Amino acid sequence: MSVQIKGLNNLLADLEKRLGPTKVKSISDQALKEGAQVFVKELKTQFESFKDTGASIDEITISEPEYVAGVRTIKIHWRGPKDRYRIIHLNEWGTVKNPNPKGKGAIARAMRNAENAYKAAVKEAVRRGV
Repeated sequence: MSVQIKGLNNLLADLEKRLGPTKVKSISDQALKEGAQVFVKELKTQFESFKDTGASIDEITISEPEYVAGVRTIKIHWRGPKDRYRIIHLNEWGTVKNPNPKGKGAIARAMRNAENAYKAAVKEAVRRGV
């Protein structure tokens, strides 16, 4: 799943002509970081409903912006001492023995719920950067 903002590429291309590639990269990086913060806040809210020790919430990490297949991207992943990244997919999709865990679909729900707020955060970050 991904969130797609239509017209953003055209906007960034136009800004790149006017401001230069370095300035546009810093603006888009800041927009990605702010959008990621909005998504992580919603993700933590969704994970609260089935938390046990809270390790899955504590280990949510936001990467630095990077290029993936030519597109500037930021990743949200689980990194920490309790290695929750190993079991996140089990909570999201279930298993044969436990097909419907409490947290089933939490990440997808968070993506749906945060979509409008994410778009608004990106839009505001770009507006401030210009």
